[in-house]
Amino acid sequence: MKSNRTNLILTGGIRVILSLVTVLMLMGIAFADTAPTAKKKKALFAWGGWEGHEPKQCVDIFAPWLEEQGFEVEVSHTLDSYLDVEKLKTLDLIVHIFTMSEIKPEQEKGLEEAVKSGVGLAGWHGGLADAHRSSVEYEFMVGGQWVAHPGGVIPYRVNIINHDDPITKGLSDFSMNSEQYYMQVDPIVEVLVTTTFTGQYAPWIEGVVMPVVWKKMYGKGRVFYTSLGHVARDFDVPEAREIVQRGLLWAAGVISGDARAQIRQSK
Repeated sequence: MKSNRTNLILTGGIRVILSLVTVLMLMGIAFADTAPTAKKKKALFAWGGWEGHEPKQCVDIFAPWLEEQGFEVEVSHTLDSYLDVEKLKTLDLIVHIFTMSEIKPEQEKGLEEAVKSGVGLAGWHGGLADAHRSSVEYEFMVGGQWVAHPGGVIPYRVNIINHDDPITKGLSDFSMNSEQYYMQVDPIVEVLVTTTFTGQYAPWIEGVVMPVVWKKMYGKGRVFYTSLGHVARDFDVPEAREIVQRGLLWAAGVISGDARAQIRQSK
């Protein structure tokens, strides 16, 4: 009798334990379903314009990299992407790559309104700072405009002048063999990297120190620009690629402190 009673007690106890485990598991599933998930950052790459700057090839370098950082990335080949302003305002970053070309007033207005509202804007070389030459408000937003590259593709030196900024921290001066951009620059920009013209191809500019990388605000939006990146192979230079990668993250609001540490954390 005792043995049977003991078995009954044990069997009942096991059933109670199993029931409790099942309840706890179901509660865990319910909590998991309602637990907040981290919102993915969103980026739009809009490319086009002059093909000589290899816009699509450059997109193919940085769009997949941003996806690796956890971004939801959309790639567009039309400026009509800027017509849906409400959709643009849900983004964290717009990468604009449209050397020369024309932008319609309603397209330009959509882009500028989105950036003013707090969407980051980033780009390089002529894709950002030699786009839409007749659109002065666009140039005001970017912070500078290309005017010349004396000598064409030449060897030149790039100098880091701000070693504390997250975009340049830990990087050293480096060399490029590309177009050395001479630019008209808004004095409000925060310059991080420069280059100095020798005067070999235009003697009257000997010794001129020209910004190569800058950042600024346009309304609430962060704007990042570098004159590096004439063609895709320019980003084979590790420093040039690193600067753009960090600049994209800065414009999107991902990094603000130690760049290397935060990039590692975002992977």
